[in-house]
Amino acid sequence: MNTLEFSVLVWLGSISAGLLGALTGLGGGIVVIPMLTLLFAVDIRYAAGAALISVIATSSGAASAYVRDGYSNLRVGMFLEVATTFGALAGAALAAYISGSRIAVIFGVVLLFSAYLSFRKRRNPRSDAPPDRLAAWLRLDSTYPAPGGLCSYHVQGVPPAFGLMFVAGTLSGLLGIGSGAVKVLALDWAMHLPFKVSTTTSNFMIGVTAAASAGVYLSRGYIDPGLAMPVMLGVLIGSLVGARVLEKVDSAALRLVFCAVIVVLGIEMIFNGLTGRL
Repeated sequence: MNTLEFSVLVWLGSISAGLLGALTGLGGGIVVIPMLTLLFAVDIRYAAGAALISVIATSSGAASAYVRDGYSNLRVGMFLEVATTFGALAGAALAAYISGSRIAVIFGVVLLFSAYLSFRKRRNPRSDAPPDRLAAWLRLDSTYPAPGGLCSYHVQGVPPAFGLMFVAGTLSGLLGIGSGAVKVLALDWAMHLPFKVSTTTSNFMIGVTAAASAGVYLSRGYIDPGLAMPVMLGVLIGSLVGARVLEKVDSAALRLVFCAVIVVLGIEMIFNGLTGRL
């Protein structure tokens, strides 16, 4: 396989990854990295570096639209970004000292955990929940657009969410993914944010977290432009197509298929990591 054929195949595979990531909200990196490591035998650190670049590109475009429309909670995002950025720097630094096989096993576990969370029913936040003292002091409570006008909500559970975001940032830096599964725990289950607010705020944060990790990967030489470019372009195209397709597909059936795919990928990553094939 020559360079052109390799780039085209990676680009096509990245389009599929971006499409699936957009349709499920888990991000394209969660499919790109297994694809690169299992199908193309790319070192997992270089795969993570390429995935981080794609995360920055796809997150930036969508985040600006969500902020403009008033869905993202900027105060929550900027506050929790302190934890995710420090976690991302720590995870990216750890990537140089942990073997590729162990990283593959960790990635497989995160895939299985993501599949579990995508099936778990999201909690509907209580509209009558009392204000949280710390959230009120930080002025994190806000509103979001709804069919009947602006809907207000109270932010809860700030300390556990901050700790979970550090874990999410560490996984993002170590594995090169958006760590959407852990962010769901922090924003949905700890802070009790409305669904649209949590997903848009998470998207706003992912790009900043990835940028912090990518700087460390770049300094260590783990970002190859020849690999990162087709991955970035493919995931970007796939995510744009996925955003348009999302309104026309059966989300329940899609989630079932995608969960089956990432469970298989997770088991494969764990197996290959334990047997030393990655």
